[in-house]
Amino acid sequence: MWPAGATAAAERGPVMRKIQWKEIGFWPGLFGVLFVVFLVMVFRRFTMGLGSISNLSDEMPWGLWIGFDMLCGVALAAGGFTITGVVYIFHLEKYRPIVRPTILTAFLGYMLVIWALLLDLGRPWNIWHPLIFWNPHSVMFEIGWCVMLYTTVLFLEFLPMVFERFRFTRGLRIWHRLSPILVFMGILLSTLHQSSLGTLYVIIPQKMHPLWYSPILPVLFFISAISLGLAMVCIESFLSLRAFGKRLEPELLAQIGKACAVVLMIYLVVRLEDLFIRGSLHFAWAFDPASWYFLAEILLGVVTPIGMLLFEKVRTRPLLLVLASFLVVLGMIFNRLNVGVTAFQLGTGVPYTPSWMEFAVSLGLIGIGFALFGLAVRFLPVFPDGPMTEPKPADPFLELATKE
Repeated sequence: MWPAGATAAAERGPVMRKIQWKEIGFWPGLFGVLFVVFLVMVFRRFTMGLGSISNLSDEMPWGLWIGFDMLCGVALAAGGFTITGVVYIFHLEKYRPIVRPTILTAFLGYMLVIWALLLDLGRPWNIWHPLIFWNPHSVMFEIGWCVMLYTTVLFLEFLPMVFERFRFTRGLRIWHRLSPILVFMGILLSTLHQSSLGTLYVIIPQKMHPLWYSPILPVLFFISAISLGLAMVCIESFLSLRAFGKRLEPELLAQIGKACAVVLMIYLVVRLEDLFIRGSLHFAWAFDPASWYFLAEILLGVVTPIGMLLFEKVRTRPLLLVLASFLVVLGMIFNRLNVGVTAFQLGTGVPYTPSWMEFAVSLGLIGIGFALFGLAVRFLPVFPDGPMTEPKPADPFLELATKE
């Protein structure tokens, strides 16, 4: 006979282990690990300096965090201004159900960009200086103001989801009166910011490889951001369906895929014509490291998804549409990393390999973004049928809030 206490302890042990593994699950557990590592890296960065967790140097001051966290983060948030422009400027009301998920993604994307900048800046406590010390001749000054203003606009565009969730009628009425101004400001600021990121690299032609330097980098960044924003809408819809049971209309997603193919074709023509006019197209056939990076970016992220999205059978099948959209996202990530990191290395010969801690910080920010998106979808009316915890039919409160 076992003692009563030992029997109870033996019974409690396995039960506790079962609860732990079943309730946490793989993805929440992975996020927990990433978040802990991220916090450790943040603590180390602010107590021991930027060099303690990165391989950045005076010769290579911009690395993975600028190339991926900032350039890619801002581009991935491009769906916000793309879809709101389609709905509010061109009055294509059938795309209205997509507006809120894209605004949420854009808002979270810009918040993550700001957090990444705080980690990357040598003196992040001076980030408020552009508010006081104006330098209108600086591209960085314009980018700083665009980030601050557009993040504010995205926050204001995000507020109706909170107002509806907590039934704040007065706030909704005020927001509906201000919404045309907010939409106009959001589209204007995002357009300026998407293009001005390319302007950062226009001023350093001697330090970049010819395959990625171009005087029309702002135009290329803007066009590619539109295609990326459209692709992200399809990916968000697929992930939300798998994780939360939320979905957007397949017909709308198919039309978005078709529009993405058209924008990608425009981007490809402009990109190749620019290389041809500048006499840099021959570098693509040199079959050196720069050539392979370029061909991977163009063939995998532009040509292949164009070929897929032109077929209706691909656009009407969710898995194939998501695969094509994923290739678009992957190609644009390659492009931003090539512009922000590879072109610098190949143009200057400065060696740089991101440390594992730099990757840990970036993965931690991605995990935080997914977690916040999941919480918002779970508790706020992001998708047309409202919060997951409170499925609801027609809501007379919304009609009351929109009345003058």
